[in-house]
Amino acid sequence: MTFEEFVAERLDGLLRYATVLTNDPHLAQDVVQDVLLRAQQRWDGIAAPPTYVRRMVTNEYLSWRRRAVRRLVLSSHDDLDALGPPEPDPAAAYDERDAMLGLLATLPRKQRAAVVLRYYENYSDAEIAAVLRCGVSTVRSQISRALTTLRHAGLPHTAVTTGAPE
Repeated sequence: MTFEEFVAERLDGLLRYATVLTNDPHLAQDVVQDVLLRAQQRWDGIAAPPTYVRRMVTNEYLSWRRRAVRRLVLSSHDDLDALGPPEPDPAAAYDERDAMLGLLATLPRKQRAAVVLRYYENYSDAEIAAVLRCGVSTVRSQISRALTTLRHAGLPHTAVTTGAPE
């Protein structure tokens, strides 16, 4: 990946990260600009650019905090959103997965099997019926009952319908 491609792809995320660190969108732009200038000079020697540049932004922020105390301008959500969409927290996927596994464990075995085959293995109703040795209408009712149970357990509608075959 070239430096220009990296900047085009990652600039919004770096600005957002720096804005959250500094709590000042103008200072964040300065920090990111300084970091990118230094990174460009040694670009060919950087093995993992996203990690390295983010660490550079963090270090620049920390050294700025040591050098001077400035007036902080509080950032609003609108300021942050204008810099680009937030990057998802990778830990959230594990939390959601653990919550889903816990909820699946509360379902009766046939319902659980039908849901797992549908949403985790992407099987069609006919394929699920063959595995469970039942009719397609039984598969549909098992999945419907399971989704109703999961929704009543507090799971958002979108989380239990993602990945359903058409």
